[in-house]
Amino acid sequence: MKVLLVLPVLIPLMTAGVSLLAFRSRRTQRWLGLAGTSGLLAASVLLLFWVWRDGIQAIQMGNWVAPFGITLVADLFSAIMVALAGIIGFAVAVYSLTSLREARESFHYYPLVNILLTGVCGAFLTGDIFNLYVWFEVMLIASFVLLALGGERDQMRGALKYVAINLISSALFLSALGILYGLTGTLNMADLALRLERKEAPGLLLAVSMLLLVAFGVKAAIFPLFFWLPASYHTPPVAVSALFAGLLTKVGVYALIRVFTLLFLQDTGYTHRIILVLAGFTMLTGVMGAMVQNEFRRILSFHIISQIGYMILGLGLFTLGGLAGSIFYIVHHIIVKTNLFLVSGVAHRLQGSFKLEHLGGLYLNYPALAILFLIPALSLAGVPPLSGFFAKLSLVEAGLAEDHFVIVTIALVVGLMTLYSMTKIWTEAFWKPAPASTSSGAMRHRHPTSLGYLGGEVAPIAGLAALTILIGLGVGPLMTLSTQAAGQLLNRSAYIHAVLENRK
Repeated sequence: MKVLLVLPVLIPLMTAGVSLLAFRSRRTQRWLGLAGTSGLLAASVLLLFWVWRDGIQAIQMGNWVAPFGITLVADLFSAIMVALAGIIGFAVAVYSLTSLREARESFHYYPLVNILLTGVCGAFLTGDIFNLYVWFEVMLIASFVLLALGGERDQMRGALKYVAINLISSALFLSALGILYGLTGTLNMADLALRLERKEAPGLLLAVSMLLLVAFGVKAAIFPLFFWLPASYHTPPVAVSALFAGLLTKVGVYALIRVFTLLFLQDTGYTHRIILVLAGFTMLTGVMGAMVQNEFRRILSFHIISQIGYMILGLGLFTLGGLAGSIFYIVHHIIVKTNLFLVSGVAHRLQGSFKLEHLGGLYLNYPALAILFLIPALSLAGVPPLSGFFAKLSLVEAGLAEDHFVIVTIALVVGLMTLYSMTKIWTEAFWKPAPASTSSGAMRHRHPTSLGYLGGEVAPIAGLAALTILIGLGVGPLMTLSTQAAGQLLNRSAYIHAVLENRK
């Protein structure tokens, strides 16, 4: 069973390698990409069930005893994140089969996607904070190439901003690692947790924690470090935008939750209060940015920022209910946000534009697409009985339990503002009459009530919408799982024991 800890990294890595060998055959690369993401999905689901049944699992690569070797470890939180990576990877792979132009596929799109998934899963499973840095760099390299794929002017402009700010983030991360290693002599996270408890250097530890807060905050796009995201996420092909929207910022959120529940607990009253304040500003600035946009993907990009605020809200509260709410919110958001980007791609295929002023009449001509938009849109806004309502409710309840009335009020107001933004998209793209003319790329001469010719793109959208409904209807089991995952985060001893149990 231990092999399940390796498979989520090994499967996409091997798929990428084999796909590169088949570079002359675009068809082979496409089906290898689909097979690889299918394998990742299966392995990640099996890993989640194994960890849920048997508890936290760890493996020492090369049989080097921790903390000297490379450790892979899966608790419920990391297993949930890997399972989500499998779901999103598979959905985007299916969508890509019919949505990508041949010119972009020929530049090794499918190997790059699998390298990106390798980095994402490696970041979720690593038990060593230096290897977390390594997996971040794997993600950065693959994501930069994917962002620039096609070489269009807007893409290159967005890609340069993206890579510049992320390189700064990586430099800060590496600086913090150097200080940590100088203080403790280890970078294994379980061993670090033990040694930091005994380290009497509160000022230096606080400085390191703030360095990591900035480094991971850039990658998570929290306030005020988010400006690179809306400048870049709307520029690449829709499949790439959806993959980035679903996964990349969540790796930053995962890293924040991991280090501020496992390592830096010396002064939670200070560090976690800062995180709570940042959560409020992140929610507000993101949603206000979304409200003034008039381009489908730019609205969604700003909403990524506002929703990150909800995810770190639970970390700032630092209670069982708060962390459980954050985990539940991450699950909800990854599925919903990916789906909304995929819907924007179909709207573009039908009417040739992402600008709301050039869209219209989609509800009349494509009612099925309208429904598939409404499900994730209303869920994002927190309308019951969809998943977003229960995600927001859990965080509101956790905030009220700690008498944090200001942050709860912000969360509720941002929910209403999110509903306004989604209503704006609905009114402009779906409800108002279709514009008199569309761009040359539009497909308005097709059958007006059928999406059959876009089945390869609509199928993953329908699947993710079904998951959104299922999460809302089955909120009890998922909330129980999220609470168990939060319990493991608060009870560090189980994680530490799983990693270091064989240390001599």
